[in-house]
Amino acid sequence: MNSIAEPFGTLDVALAHATALLGKDPARAAQQAHEILKIVPGHPLARLVLGAAHRISGQTQDALGVLEPLARDQPRSAPVHLELAVALGEAGRAHAALVELRRAVQLKADSPDAWRLLADHLDAVGDAEAADQARAQYLKWATQDARLMEAAGALVANDLPVADARLRAHLQSHPTDVAALRMLAEVAARLRRYADAQDLLERCLALAPSFDAARHNYAIVLNRQSKAAEALAQVERLLVKEPRNPGYRNLKAAILAQLGDFAESIQVYETALREHPQQPKIWMSYGHALKTARRQDDSVAAYRRAIAMQPTLGEAYWSLANLKTFRFSEGDIVEIRRALERNDLSDEDRLHFEFSLAKALEDLESYEQSFAHYAKGNAIRRQLHRFSAEENAQYVSRCKRQYTADFFSSRKSSGAQSAEPIFIIGLPRAGSTLLEQILSSHSLVEGTMELPDLPQIARELAGRDERDCEAPFFEAVAALDHAKLRGLGERYLASTRIYRKTAAPFFIDKMPNNWLYIGLIHLILPNAKIIDARRHPLGQNFSYDLADLGSYYRDYVDLMAHIDTVLPGRVHRVFYESTIEDTAAEVRRLLDYCGLSFEEQCLRFYENERAVRTASSEQVRRPIFREGMDHWRHYEPWLGPLREALGSVLESYPAVPDFALELKNSSIN
Repeated sequence: MNSIAEPFGTLDVALAHATALLGKDPARAAQQAHEILKIVPGHPLARLVLGAAHRISGQTQDALGVLEPLARDQPRSAPVHLELAVALGEAGRAHAALVELRRAVQLKADSPDAWRLLADHLDAVGDAEAADQARAQYLKWATQDARLMEAAGALVANDLPVADARLRAHLQSHPTDVAALRMLAEVAARLRRYADAQDLLERCLALAPSFDAARHNYAIVLNRQSKAAEALAQVERLLVKEPRNPGYRNLKAAILAQLGDFAESIQVYETALREHPQQPKIWMSYGHALKTARRQDDSVAAYRRAIAMQPTLGEAYWSLANLKTFRFSEGDIVEIRRALERNDLSDEDRLHFEFSLAKALEDLESYEQSFAHYAKGNAIRRQLHRFSAEENAQYVSRCKRQYTADFFSSRKSSGAQSAEPIFIIGLPRAGSTLLEQILSSHSLVEGTMELPDLPQIARELAGRDERDCEAPFFEAVAALDHAKLRGLGERYLASTRIYRKTAAPFFIDKMPNNWLYIGLIHLILPNAKIIDARRHPLGQNFSYDLADLGSYYRDYVDLMAHIDTVLPGRVHRVFYESTIEDTAAEVRRLLDYCGLSFEEQCLRFYENERAVRTASSEQVRRPIFREGMDHWRHYEPWLGPLREALGSVLESYPAVPDFALELKNSSIN
């Protein structure tokens, strides 16, 4: 090999070159270190490189032969003691490795690698408490780790592919790096892969139970998956340590609202806002809770407070608009237009301002301008939230192929036999909240909310975060035997119990999109009632895309017609228009289907004091009125794509077209 002077020129350059070779070619690094030691015998850094090269090459005893005397010669060198500790650990000398790691962190307390390795070794000897303390120190100094800072920079820039690649590469070499695990969970959460984020954070907390930032993330991820009870337990742990932390309090209040504990949720918000009043998003969340608790004037004041602090908070304006009975002032409209002129709005804020302006113009009967702004807002939302009409149609087609009369017959008497649940399904704005309010006015029925439990079961069966139109979900359902079907039904009953606040024997699960899982409902809860709330398709609220809305409505009608064929009488259908025209008759039919005696209070549903979370909350607190039934006609000139996508479904309403004949004719053509 060339002398140190050639080609490197100086000793420092030669040492730097040898060090750089360690990660790429440890054998060459060892050769280079030997050459340096020929020229400068006993050079400490050259000996360290040689020892590290032997260790990386798997020559552990050779490494120890170099590193142990080096540590005696260099008793105050943290890198030497750290490298020796790694070699001792690989040689199976755990106690000696711990001694060297403790020495390394004493010499250099800001070494994240030393603290991380010390935590790993403490875990290995069963000292979980000391390992947790060591990881806390690691986290304190992890910001000095250039590898993590590169990934953090990509996260800040929202460059998720780069952040994901760098973190995964880092974790391959350092699988117990809890900071990297938390950051990778953040990547997964931003991609809405919440189950993956949950797994990563559980691994993180198993390694570092006192990693409070990770626990906070964990609670958020659980709540986003509608695992509110589990999320609440995590937040309570955090609040024991920091009872006045505004972030923890806000999350607790949001979780309590998710669980239907609105009085306690409001109390938590009020306590937090007294101590930390300059929090516009907390004021907005507080407004949501107040609205649900029927304190509309207070909710408006809370939204106004949020807007005063953050005029660009589009969601606060939309929250006002979504009260339905609220009307924007001329001054409000000026401020909304001014906000839309800004070039620094986030997409979410912009779409909420577009919707707010559309609602304001709708109230002023400027329908053409109103429609234009609804369309702009929906165009933004369409980009942010993926939907494939083709995939949805494939999913419905697969449902029809699998859920045959024979399929259900072969599983007869499976599932949990309870008759407690009453499912209200359909499409949004079809009168589902009105039906819920009517039924929950009965003395034997409790109204809850749009419960997340059934979609969660479906997601788990699919084995992923989002519903898949392909095989996994259907194969999983088909593979469920009688015991597993019963178990899923009992799990649903157990997990929804937390939302029930009374002793009423029946409860309502009003999640409109559960029509997608109607086959699963019947299989796991064969005695549950299923009510299909249906409305004229042009009376549906605006979707993100009118053609998509038409396709979605067709798919819904198609699947429900199929269920009517294979399970005749299983589903009770309520048409919104019929309910408006002859409320008493429709209420009696509804109660008869549910096996409930008629109670006059069901006709005075608007007197019901229960909390209502949906956008129709104020409307169902007034007597039935028909003024809004044909409201869609104001927008009729611009509904062409919706009409075209609906096709025969629109022409046949309220009857159902022959989908099988249409499919046959289309295949012939």
